[in-house]
Amino acid sequence: MIDRERLEAIVREAGCIALAGWPGDGHTLESWEKTPGSPVCTSDLEVDAFLKQELGALLPAAGWLSEETADTHERQKHELVWLVDPIDGTRDYIRGRTGWAVSVALVNTRRPLLGYLYAPVRRRADGGEMWRAEAGKGAWLNDARLTASRREVLAGSRVPAQKLAAEDADLTLVDQPNSIALRMAMVAADEADLLATLRWGYEWDIAAAGLIAREAGATVTDAFGKPLNYNKHDPRAFGVLVSANGIHAAAVKRLAERAVRYSA
Repeated sequence: MIDRERLEAIVREAGCIALAGWPGDGHTLESWEKTPGSPVCTSDLEVDAFLKQELGALLPAAGWLSEETADTHERQKHELVWLVDPIDGTRDYIRGRTGWAVSVALVNTRRPLLGYLYAPVRRRADGGEMWRAEAGKGAWLNDARLTASRREVLAGSRVPAQKLAAEDADLTLVDQPNSIALRMAMVAADEADLLATLRWGYEWDIAAAGLIAREAGATVTDAFGKPLNYNKHDPRAFGVLVSANGIHAAAVKRLAERAVRYSA
């Protein structure tokens, strides 16, 4: 059995390490681009190293897959694997904005078992936002149990985005944090009804938040409406679609042509 209290404490400490370098508090930060359009900063690497050490000590039998660690397929020899994004939403982090979080998931045989998101500068007066979920046991934001959006009509659905395509003009924009994990979690908290991406992404971005949303009662799939699997040889998936159960089929249908076109 994993010590859940110790795991949460590790995730909180990772958030504190990130907070110690956050420009929003006036700290000077070194950042650069790993590849064009993919920023990284010194805090990403510090948090990654801390989590790898502490989570490895907590569960030595588990493999490791993180955005900031070179991938090796040795992880596929393990039934249990940590999927980590040390700072999801690095752009917001670098700019001193609040839309970032530490994301940690434990995957068991391709399915998330535990998921944690910690956003220390959101609801700061309450100690930040600690999102957590356990497979089959529900999801929470701090001490409040989450119940996802129950919307049944696609038109008018709340979407965390900066702009909408013309064919989606009947949807409603709400605030968009840079972190994809936090946007997914918004559906879990009934702060949004639909989150959809139409691009290739990585397992570490979505594993924790996907479990949180699912345990809150949302439907979580790839952009084609197919189940998401984890710890694959190629740790990518095309798109993620998180929505209220009642609008998921309609969202898949609406996105189908674009998903085929953009995934090619």
